[in-house]
Amino acid sequence: MISVDAVTVEFNGSALFSNITFNINENDKIALMGKNGAGKSTLLKIIAGVNKPTRGKVSAPKDSVIAYLPQHLLMEDNATVFEEASKAFSKILNMKKEMDELNHQLETRTDYESDEYAQIIEKVSELSEKYYSIEEINFDAEVEKTLKGLGFSRSDFGRPTNEFSGGWRMRIELAKILLQKPDLILLDEPTNHLDIESIQWLEDFLINNAKAVIIISHDKAFVENVTNRTIEVTMGRIYDYKVKYTQYLQLRKERREQQQKQYDDQQKEIADIQAFIERFKGTYSKTLQVQSRVKMLEKMEIIEVDEVDTSALNLKFPPAPRSGSYPVTIEGLTKKYGDHVVFKDASLTIARGEKIAFVGKNGEGKSTLVKAIMGETDFEGKLQLGHNCMIGYFAQNQASLLDEELTVYQTIDYITEGDMRTKIRDILGAFMFSGDTIEKKVKFLSGGERTRLAMIKLLLQPVNLLILDEPTNHLDIKTKDILKDALKAFDGTIILVSHDRDFLDGLAEKVFEFGNKRIKEHFEDINGFLKNKKMENLREIERTAK
Repeated sequence: MISVDAVTVEFNGSALFSNITFNINENDKIALMGKNGAGKSTLLKIIAGVNKPTRGKVSAPKDSVIAYLPQHLLMEDNATVFEEASKAFSKILNMKKEMDELNHQLETRTDYESDEYAQIIEKVSELSEKYYSIEEINFDAEVEKTLKGLGFSRSDFGRPTNEFSGGWRMRIELAKILLQKPDLILLDEPTNHLDIESIQWLEDFLINNAKAVIIISHDKAFVENVTNRTIEVTMGRIYDYKVKYTQYLQLRKERREQQQKQYDDQQKEIADIQAFIERFKGTYSKTLQVQSRVKMLEKMEIIEVDEVDTSALNLKFPPAPRSGSYPVTIEGLTKKYGDHVVFKDASLTIARGEKIAFVGKNGEGKSTLVKAIMGETDFEGKLQLGHNCMIGYFAQNQASLLDEELTVYQTIDYITEGDMRTKIRDILGAFMFSGDTIEKKVKFLSGGERTRLAMIKLLLQPVNLLILDEPTNHLDIKTKDILKDALKAFDGTIILVSHDRDFLDGLAEKVFEFGNKRIKEHFEDINGFLKNKKMENLREIERTAK
């Protein structure tokens, strides 16, 4: 059992949450819910040991393993896929290596009576007990099974990790976590970078093979399928429901209705007392009764109604400076990593003002083509940007590239020039950053908050070609809709890389499909494209591509 005891987190004197206490038992599959910025990711980091609380502690049995998958990942690029995934067993392999080294010392040393020799024997004995208590594992077979479950093919195993998109690198990290067979798995938005088959595989793994799990996710179907307990973080405290997500929604609705009724009754009582005080405060015969009611008001504990998230993004892109007729022209473009061909002989033209979608399974080259347009990768063939093409780029990992030690205000202040500097607080307010949040360091922000902050950078300089690579990954449904409306109103050219059909519906007018080393142009919106493919959603493209 892992326990969270009276955990409090404060920023600049105000509490994000106070005295949070709960236990995590084996087979608990917990959904951590709450509005953006309520403290879900912060709480997960504290349980993982990545961050420290202001007060309180997290206690876990000795030798228990807590594995954490963050929203934003920064991996080193010095290994193949198979080698990186095998690092899950590094602790066990290092234990074996240390035992072998110590045994070699015992064989070669002759100071049998010395304290040092006795210490080596004791250390070997301790390590052996730990090592041989671990069930025998065929490491290579386990790594292969897990990587294949998460969508990798055997031909990917020997490729360097730096050849893969952010989504596939997230899967490698997820594989490492699952291979450790932890006592507690902490997952922050794990489905953002997974296709449908990998999500189904992960669901099955978490339900049937994992011990305890805590999940933060906007994917309601995933949460409903996997979890059996729901903890809501709201207004600095938690509500713990031993039920699945849909039952929690009903119980939360009933709780708020009850709170509202109690609040309304109390407000009526307060109004009655205040009216009595006002009426009789100068009447000698009623002095004691007036004083009694004044004390009653002073002692009364005011009932709070849990907040409903009414914050809303105020998003509008600046007018786009006029570009040439064709911002992007591509002829015979080929991209390879060694012998691995991502796509070949791709030709496409994007006209001024077009709003287009790049769709297809992960790893087929959507983000790679974006990098080619941005000049961030080499290629064979011809790629030309049009006259006066000014690009605003939101990368898949944009939020993780922010300087974690800067505050929200400093992040924007450092890149703002001229008269705009006087409007920084207004800009931040439009993106739901106000009050103490402005002085929060980036490292304490939630995924949704980081995404909003990264998006402000797109607004601070005029652009006429917006390239957005999975911009909705960490946004809630309401914020997604606001972003969609702002993009509809944008008078420049847009390239959208997205798995989200609802987001693309009514936004993208043309579709480029990536698959089988080709890029195919479809002159229809996302619904027409899916209808012609006889598919319900974009996840099915990923399934059939396999």
